[in-house]
Amino acid sequence: MWWYILAGVAVLVLSVLLQDRSPIPETSGHVHKIADPKELDTVLASNKSVVVDFYADWCPPCRAIAPVFSKLADENATKGKLAFAKVNVDHVKDVAGRYGITAMPTFVFFSYGKPEPVAVEGIKGSSSIVLSDDGRVDRVRGADAATLKKVVAALKSS
Repeated sequence: MWWYILAGVAVLVLSVLLQDRSPIPETSGHVHKIADPKELDTVLASNKSVVVDFYADWCPPCRAIAPVFSKLADENATKGKLAFAKVNVDHVKDVAGRYGITAMPTFVFFSYGKPEPVAVEGIKGSSSIVLSDDGRVDRVRGADAATLKKVVAALKSS
């Protein structure tokens, strides 16, 4: 019996030690990789709307949603109108703190440089969808690709 417990503990320890912490590769030329707060401020100031992915390299859901985010950027980025950015919360901690990021991934939506909820028809609050008081999508937490796609579509059409 104790062998099973020991084997289970060994598997847990190895899984933690072998967890992939390498940088998440960015496959889109339309995603701004933010390295400092001024860089984000520049992206926010030069685009009407910006979707920002706050992520961490060690986060499995962040890895899962990364290709979806890249594809959304490739299909929807429009210079000056709609931009996409990624902020690694472990490297640019002050930016994550500025926007109250406590879970990864978290997607925050900006309009004219400020966080702004997005009106998306048919969306209801859930564990991954944070709504504003008036029912607009304030942010998306987790790898919720379906909601992220709907928010991007709403931003593109606005």
